[in-house]
Amino acid sequence: MIAALLLVAAVPSAVDAEYAFARDAQRIGQWSAFRKYADRDAVMFTPQAIWARDFLKDRKDPPRAISWRPAHSFVSCDGRTAGNTGSGWRADGKPGGYFTTVWQRIKGEWRWAYDGGGPLPGTAAAPARPLAHVASCTGRAPGAPIIPPPPLTPKQARTDPDDNGRGQSADRTLGWDWKVEKNGARHLRVYQWNGARYAQALVNEVPAP
Repeated sequence: MIAALLLVAAVPSAVDAEYAFARDAQRIGQWSAFRKYADRDAVMFTPQAIWARDFLKDRKDPPRAISWRPAHSFVSCDGRTAGNTGSGWRADGKPGGYFTTVWQRIKGEWRWAYDGGGPLPGTAAAPARPLAHVASCTGRAPGAPIIPPPPLTPKQARTDPDDNGRGQSADRTLGWDWKVEKNGARHLRVYQWNGARYAQALVNEVPAP
């Protein structure tokens, strides 16, 4: 039992992956680090949605990289999916707003599936150390599926189908969706299972550029 607990403790978290990602941006170059950690179907925004694999292909690293630090991590019950958010800084060191990264652990390695953020400050002061908010593992019969988070309504999803998307953890205790308006404004919602229902854990409202 002790050995099993030690093994679990040794598994890198999404926060660990975020720190490694940010360090590599300084060490090997900004876009090189993005390529290193991106999932094949990862999405970025320019401001419209674009596959990261297309945006990052052959993109040269800037002379100096941006930097960022996680403040909160919203984690699925099984620990394999998480949405991180925190502060970011521009290459010149000036405040650059906030970021949000959705991570999934695939075959033992963390890969990001969503990368976004905005110029607005976060809604809460950043803690001294990142805080992990873990979804409940209770509130359902053994083996019974959890109903996925509520989908975008037809009105909310009125933009082009290519400019909205969603995902969920394998255990269905964490889900997220996003959409981009025609003017480039972006919305992201992250939901967590609380034992009885889905509760909205994180919202990003990014204004049009």
